[in-house]
Amino acid sequence: MAKFGPEAMREALSNQRVMLVGGGGFIGHNLALELRLYDADVMVIDNLMVNSLIDNVYVEGRQAVQREAYQGFLLDRYRLMRQAKVKLRNADARIYADLAQLFEEYQPTKVVHLSAIASAVDARANPGLCFDLQLITLRNVLELCRQKGSQVNELMFISSSTVYGDFETPTVDESVRPRPRGIYANAKYMGERLVRTYHAQYGLGTSIVRPSALYGERCISRRVSQVFIENALTGKPLLLEGGGDGRLDFTYVKDLVDGMARALAFHPGKGLSETLNLTFGNARTVAELAAVVKSVLPDAILEERPRANDKPIRGTLDTKRAETTVGFKARWPLELGYKRYCEWYVEQWQRAQAEVARNGGFA
Repeated sequence: MAKFGPEAMREALSNQRVMLVGGGGFIGHNLALELRLYDADVMVIDNLMVNSLIDNVYVEGRQAVQREAYQGFLLDRYRLMRQAKVKLRNADARIYADLAQLFEEYQPTKVVHLSAIASAVDARANPGLCFDLQLITLRNVLELCRQKGSQVNELMFISSSTVYGDFETPTVDESVRPRPRGIYANAKYMGERLVRTYHAQYGLGTSIVRPSALYGERCISRRVSQVFIENALTGKPLLLEGGGDGRLDFTYVKDLVDGMARALAFHPGKGLSETLNLTFGNARTVAELAAVVKSVLPDAILEERPRANDKPIRGTLDTKRAETTVGFKARWPLELGYKRYCEWYVEQWQRAQAEVARNGGFA
């Protein structure tokens, strides 16, 4: 049996009960599906407040086809999880008593904290909600994991590559000192510091994951990868700030959740802590992202804009530590993963257009 192969992962995960706090979102539902491939028992806890079916119906400015497409993405998340036999509990992790009751019911052996606002833009617009969803929930999770220390062998915290701030070198690894900017990045870094403190003082087994520039099926968070496809589909220009020379370590969600599942399977054990970059490991320009869109939708309009002064300088995240410790190796370069996502999106958009037409233009 290979050290990091599928059978080793199944052996490590098949007897685990994994609780995903805030697991109904883009990363969470994909992780739940990935873990079920290895026979882990999975329970998703989510208040269904972010990426909400109701918000999608009522949000101002969303066009009928977009609304229909997003509704399909959200419903598909729950259908897929139900089919995979993922347990789901509608509960608010900000309420300690409610979360404690679910800990008592489920008796998790591993806990993944995913609760957060999905973007820096939304966090800046609503910092109070960012703190609530990110840090109040984390406080509750940490306290419950501390009290259940003999039962919980790992707490995983989903951080972000934004904690690095402006990259001073083309590539950063986990030893680079974070210099976060803005509400979102600082809330993530505060979360990291709390997790490490609980590890140091109470012996919790912990892992911290730093993803970057995610894209993939059933996302409605309006990341640049999604906005570019929708703009191409609706005849709007793909805006290339500074000619599109900004670099991001674009990562297909399939690679991320593979790495997360590995970090859950091969964590070194109670009382130990690790921090892992889980990205593709090769920064690409925004212009290259746009070129993939144009390969799928040739009529896409590219339009250059001046570079925004407040945009952080980014680059490649080194993934050697994850490769060594958990056998992680990204498999989806932009030309394969993002193209696949674009083609999927076009199919979903056409389905939504047909549905809206059948409903007389309403969704």
